[in-house]
Amino acid sequence: MSSEPRRSVVLDKMRAGKKALSFKNNFACSRATEMPAMAGFDCIWLCREHVPTDFHTMEKQILAAKAHGADCIVRVSKGCYSDYILPLEADATGIMVPHVMSAAEAREIAHWTRFHPIGRRPVDGGNADGRYCRMPTKDYVEFANANRIVMIQIEDPEPLAELDEICQVPGIDLIFFGPGDYSHALGCPGELNHPEVCRVRKLVVDTAHKYGKFAGTTTGPDTMAEYFAMGYDFLNCGSDVGAMNAFCDKVLGIFNGIA
Repeated sequence: MSSEPRRSVVLDKMRAGKKALSFKNNFACSRATEMPAMAGFDCIWLCREHVPTDFHTMEKQILAAKAHGADCIVRVSKGCYSDYILPLEADATGIMVPHVMSAAEAREIAHWTRFHPIGRRPVDGGNADGRYCRMPTKDYVEFANANRIVMIQIEDPEPLAELDEICQVPGIDLIFFGPGDYSHALGCPGELNHPEVCRVRKLVVDTAHKYGKFAGTTTGPDTMAEYFAMGYDFLNCGSDVGAMNAFCDKVLGIFNGIA
């Protein structure tokens, strides 16, 4: 068995100027993770903000993705630093922090999740990301800083005043625009093509690239090409709940037409 640490598919692709594609899991089930990983998605997006996924289930989902060479990004619940670093120690490829509201908060996230010299993440090394103490500490912290992703979500109007400053924070890799919550904050929930949502979608990718950050957002099959052409490096397209709903509706539509 190799003791080499696992590089990030997503980071390697984006750093090479290529695009990366993710699939979202709402089901707290490793099989729901393994299937899109087997299908060939670069990344599986796990969620602990909206989904009651415990850490043991999350660990099984990360293992399922790794078995087929896919990354896992865990959207964390906002809380103490342990909520942020435990997915990383379980060898998730990265974390996504929702509803970042200021540059000060972005700096705090980097401080908690990056090792020296960027931040002060607590060092263990005895877990999956440190190859269970098979990596020398110096190699471990250097590898993690270079090969694990820290994403922050911009999904509220408030942080836009500091967007330039937020996009300059060392240790933050990717700025992720959340159109759903942004439309909700505007008082027009679900209107993802609202003019202000469209303006900020473009603003986020342009500002991220201005300061050398990657940019990500959500999409559907009909807008994937448009958002990639807009400059987005990382898109999430599809989810397990969406796929099951679509198939159930299709089958029932056929059945009801026959019956």
